[in-house]
Amino acid sequence: MSYTVEKKYTIKETTKVIREKIVNDALAISTLDASEPTKETMDLVQEYIDGQKEISEILEATIKRYKIAEV
Repeated sequence: MSYTVEKKYTIKETTKVIREKIVNDALAISTLDASEPTKETMDLVQEYIDGQKEISEILEATIKRYKIAEV
């Protein structure tokens, strides 16, 4: 399964500073009424900030991990 993310959020179109802001904004919104992301998820997010993985790859890995855990 492949997830599509807007081009403006790709590693190629952003700097590390911009990726950090994207992540911080997303975390602020997502944790308003939910628990904090796991360490494993935050490690994946750091890979996006560092320019190693795209958001779509992180989404896929995170969803796959939880689907396996449900079985």
